[in-house]
Amino acid sequence: MSAADIYIGLMSGTSADAVDAVMVSFDSDSSVRAIASHSVPMPEASRRRIIALQTRTTHDVFDVCELDVELADIYAAAVSALLTKTEYTASDITAIGNHGQTLLHFPNHQPAFTLQIGDNHRLAELTGIKVIGDFRRRDIAAGGQAAPLIPAFHKTLVSNKRAVAFLNIGGIANISCIKEGRVYGFDTGPGNTLMDAWINQHEGRNYDHDGAWAAEGSVNKKLLTTLRDDPYFKKSAPKSTGQDYFNLGWLNERLTDGLPPSDVQRTLLELTATTAGEAISLTGCESVFVFGGGRHNCLLMERLRDLLGNVSLEPTDKLGVDPDYMEATAFAWLAKQCLAGLPGNEPNVTGARGSRVLGAIFPA
Repeated sequence: MSAADIYIGLMSGTSADAVDAVMVSFDSDSSVRAIASHSVPMPEASRRRIIALQTRTTHDVFDVCELDVELADIYAAAVSALLTKTEYTASDITAIGNHGQTLLHFPNHQPAFTLQIGDNHRLAELTGIKVIGDFRRRDIAAGGQAAPLIPAFHKTLVSNKRAVAFLNIGGIANISCIKEGRVYGFDTGPGNTLMDAWINQHEGRNYDHDGAWAAEGSVNKKLLTTLRDDPYFKKSAPKSTGQDYFNLGWLNERLTDGLPPSDVQRTLLELTATTAGEAISLTGCESVFVFGGGRHNCLLMERLRDLLGNVSLEPTDKLGVDPDYMEATAFAWLAKQCLAGLPGNEPNVTGARGSRVLGAIFPA
């Protein structure tokens, strides 16, 4: 395998809990081989700043610019740590595919826009590696949702003869479905974001380990109905959303007084399970590959298995991709596509006017 085939993918998702870095190589047919991976916890102060900016309706430009530079330093440290774990140096890497940190995602606003920060110029300067970033805005410019982007990569992982679905349970949950060589997908709604925010507010923890706190509560059917009545869940695909929509403000507007906090947590878990489960059921796929942090929530996975019945739920390492690094791997692939001048979006998924090369190149 030549050094020209080696890429690093970086991902920091809507939950802003960590930066995932993966080093991969691609064969001529785009099949992927993992070389090494590394995850760097997001510094707590940075995480709080990100979440505050994600959920505000107004933004101080100074704060955004300062965080833009700060994140580049965190990303560079993740790349350095990843290289240290291998025999490779910066000169061996073709490019870094950097998703960046989403602060705003408003594809249905007029005009539509999306914003991912993490200064790619600075990242290239610090690492000495070419960076491909800013993947989403070209799809927006072409009239698309710019999300989800990873279904195009999922298509490369399975045979055209198979009908399979992928479920990502990150801060936001989304699905991909591949049938007869065609792919479609969309954001189903909240993944972990509301559960994480609620337990942080009431228990001071960043996430509900194994769904243990939710298991102490009971589903409040009235609240669940109210939450599910949001217009987003009734919209047809293509559609995408983010933490700037599904956040504590959104939840508090729908809460009634007197509910035990653990009951709210259990109901939020049920919201994620039912909205994702129903979306999968509509695909007709009997095989689902799961990835993202939410797959570690035992109660959430139990509920999905209950709701989906005979549908097989398996981790994506069955396909050779670590489920904790699926998104980072996908952005390494998107970087490869960009450098090759090949499309990175799926118009059936995003609603864009056509296939587009995604990303901008930041030379080393």
